[in-house]
Amino acid sequence: MILKGKTALITGSTSGIGLAYAKAFAAEGANVMINGFGDADAIEKERGALEATSSGKALYDPADMTKPDQIAAMVHRCHAELGGPDILVNNAGIQHVACIEEFPVEKFDAIIAINLSSAWHAIRAAVPHMKAAGWGRIISTASAHSLVASPNKSAYVMAKHGILGLTKTIALEVATHGITVNAISPGYVWTPLVENQIPDTMKARGMTREQVMEDVLLSAQPTKEFVLPEQVAAMALFLCGDAAKAITGANMVVDGGWTAA
Repeated sequence: MILKGKTALITGSTSGIGLAYAKAFAAEGANVMINGFGDADAIEKERGALEATSSGKALYDPADMTKPDQIAAMVHRCHAELGGPDILVNNAGIQHVACIEEFPVEKFDAIIAINLSSAWHAIRAAVPHMKAAGWGRIISTASAHSLVASPNKSAYVMAKHGILGLTKTIALEVATHGITVNAISPGYVWTPLVENQIPDTMKARGMTREQVMEDVLLSAQPTKEFVLPEQVAAMALFLCGDAAKAITGANMVVDGGWTAA
């Protein structure tokens, strides 16, 4: 178990890619703190399963990723109750699809706050603990949209490009402290975030559900297959290992060939 004695804090981890991260880390013995919204009973079930898997501890924190004070409090609670955080994964994200003149300002503000600003606040709170330990792994879920754009996703693409800039900057700041900072950029992963944007895309492009699936989502990926959450989590696990200690400031692309074109 390569993460025995380590603590991982994963934002936006009650489902989808975030939960896959938590499961991968727990399977390698890490204590984990999950975060996000959802049904309380379902979250407790997942928390208990993570604890059983890791033979360590698993906690849930309901911090709102639009609230900097709650983000900082979550990081400090993690340190107080679990130690670390040794591993921070910034994964919280939302999406909205609309052309810019019809894009609601409140949706734009929420996407920037949750997809980008929350990562900055979490890193700011976690870095002092990592520096004190002389070891840390910071991973942010970006997207193929950190490298390329798609129409009607101005806020999301803006945020994911920002995540890449944040990753590079903090990697330089902490390079001599045993801390690596990287991004993972998945292509389309079949998660609630992707499924929930289909109706908006249907409306914005005048398409059927089947057309969105084939002509928008999977058209960009030469494999014609969705990326699996477990594949993204495997990349994160690799970045936490000793073999990846020289990898920092990087964008690890897991996109079925999308950005190769």
